[in-house]
Amino acid sequence: MPKLACVAGEPSGDLLAAPVLSALNQIPDMAGLEVYGIGGPRMQAEGMRSDWPMDTLSVRGYVEAIKQLPTILKLRKELIANLLGEGRPDVFLGVDAPDFNLGAELQLRKAKIPTLHLVSPSIWAWRAGRIKKIAQAVDRMLCIFPFETEIYDRAGIASTYVGHPLASEIPLEPNPQQARQRVAKTLQLTNDHFDGLVIAVLPGSRGSEIELIAPVFFETMQMLVDQVKGQKFHFLIPVATPKLRTPLEQLLLKAKLNNPDIQIHLLDGMADDVLEAADVVLIASGTAALQAALWKKPMVISYKVPWLTAQIMKRQGYLPYVGLPNILCGEFVVPELLQDDATPANFVSALQDWLNHPQKVAKLQERFAQMHATLRRPTGLLVAQAVEQAIANQRKTQPGL
Repeated sequence: MPKLACVAGEPSGDLLAAPVLSALNQIPDMAGLEVYGIGGPRMQAEGMRSDWPMDTLSVRGYVEAIKQLPTILKLRKELIANLLGEGRPDVFLGVDAPDFNLGAELQLRKAKIPTLHLVSPSIWAWRAGRIKKIAQAVDRMLCIFPFETEIYDRAGIASTYVGHPLASEIPLEPNPQQARQRVAKTLQLTNDHFDGLVIAVLPGSRGSEIELIAPVFFETMQMLVDQVKGQKFHFLIPVATPKLRTPLEQLLLKAKLNNPDIQIHLLDGMADDVLEAADVVLIASGTAALQAALWKKPMVISYKVPWLTAQIMKRQGYLPYVGLPNILCGEFVVPELLQDDATPANFVSALQDWLNHPQKVAKLQERFAQMHATLRRPTGLLVAQAVEQAIANQRKTQPGL
């Protein structure tokens, strides 16, 4: 029976890997494939056994990671020991989470276990020196952005462009009206519709993001309602994981005390429906910003990290932008308001700029449509085929497996 060990470290990785496991389930030669390691609910729904909690790895930023480091290192040590022992797989697939996965891949590759890595670390944005470790740790890099393979070719590292799975899952033509009906029905709104502008607010999928970014986003919603008289707003916030609902509910309660009529709705999951329904989006930088771009939405991107983390990242980065839509377009097509610039007043101004300039929105949507076409590939199948080939090669070279 073929065996695949797989590690995804956060919700975005779970989202990326689930279509891969689904495609593997459809390949005849992979019948009976055993998949185990670390994964989220989507991967587990495709038959994966998650032996350790994914939440442990869902940390962003140097300062935050240092606090969690002993637990993370203990988990990685246990994982490596298991995979070098009784849990030895035919192939290891690391999904994003490079700080965790590259260290594991380095040890596994030394032990002659083929290593594939899905989602290149952002060596084109910062920490370019990391490519030396990648060369030691990874047999093949599976790239989700088209410009990345050239970087790996120059470094002599095998790579394959597989596209971004979200580009296949999200339709080329959004239908905001139907999405609004679905969301309104979930919220049990009268007549299943929204009587005003719909603004999607996505403050992040990690506890640290909710702590640093969400309060400013809530202040922004209140300021926008106060400043734009005569316009009704519905703010939709998809709650990424159950543990984030409590802190968001606390912020919602505070907002309601200040303005009982403010329409802020929390929805468990439903990020795609919320984004498709929106007129404009206020969003934390990350995979969700790419999601919003694929839904062809005007957006304002933000991010906040502790001061020390920001200083370290600033010294290692060399791109002028952090948001994936801007990185992929090679210019600031949407505003980024980071750190000290991430203020309610700035957010309100940027959101209003989109709402007041429909022609600007139309141009942005054309640009995002072109980007969508470039990223649209059968990603799950292409990654699954790479896994299948690696397993077949391993079984040829080590027939005793």
